[in-house]
Amino acid sequence: MVCALLLLVAPATVQAQGRQTSSPVEFARDADALRPGEWVWAESIAPAGPVLIYVDVARQIATIYRNGVRFAVSTVSTGKKGYATPTGVFTILQKDKDHRSSKYNNAPMYYQQRLTWDGVALHAGGLPGYPESHGCVHLPIAFAKLLFGTTQMGGTVIVSGSAGVVTTASEASVLSDVDHLGKPAEHLPLAGGQQWRLEPQKSPTGPLSLIVSRADQRVIVLRNGREIGRSRITMPDVSDETHVYTFSAIVEGKYLWTVAGVPGHGQGASDRVQPWLAERIDIPAEFLSRVRSQLQPGASILVTDAPVLKSNSGRHMTVLASAADR
Repeated sequence: MVCALLLLVAPATVQAQGRQTSSPVEFARDADALRPGEWVWAESIAPAGPVLIYVDVARQIATIYRNGVRFAVSTVSTGKKGYATPTGVFTILQKDKDHRSSKYNNAPMYYQQRLTWDGVALHAGGLPGYPESHGCVHLPIAFAKLLFGTTQMGGTVIVSGSAGVVTTASEASVLSDVDHLGKPAEHLPLAGGQQWRLEPQKSPTGPLSLIVSRADQRVIVLRNGREIGRSRITMPDVSDETHVYTFSAIVEGKYLWTVAGVPGHGQGASDRVQPWLAERIDIPAEFLSRVRSQLQPGASILVTDAPVLKSNSGRHMTVLASAADR
């Protein structure tokens, strides 16, 4: 694992530096005044629904949303110089509450939630008030335990910003030359006049991850780190904002999504957000209908300016993947 591993703060000490609350007013006040090692948790504010984790590298803060509502905030420690925590949009690939490092002397990484197969994860660790890990995101151990019990496999994690730099925009890189198993990624361009392709049998189970690129006017559909489809689209190239939509449920025949902005802490209430309409995406009707038939809670849509076509990229990006059999 390419991340720092020592738990520099004793569990009892970290527990004393955090608190749970049921008051929205107290939560908001405490969340805006955290010192290194501190956290606040108010699950009653948003008791049910898909969870989204937002890690702000610049502020060294992790914010937890449910149905677009902020209900938990913690200080973190991300990668130090030379070991920067990668930014982008990730899904939780693996959960192990008693994980031990295979690289750093069997050191403990309690309540580990893996983001990449090459070693980046959320886990309990040291919190000196500045970036000091080897790439992972360190959390207070009591907060890490609460978060571990709240998330599900395939949950969305956004990492944005640079240590010491307050960002105002993000490319939110999303595709890679290697897949989540470290093998060459399969790229399947549309042929000739083909408008779309969807082959769910290539990875039949698990939540979908959709990547919508303004730069390339494409949507790519991934499941378990494998591309199962893509489509040509038309959408205005007039925004540099990046959004992540998370599918919650179908209510009265309507698809219920929540939305979070990247970077920053923009959030949408639990409302019947329609990503395709909100982003003004013109997409083939049959393709959209077939994608909807594959949706289940926890699916996510990333809308970004970053290119996704191999010929346009030229950069090493982070694959957006769900859990895979190992």
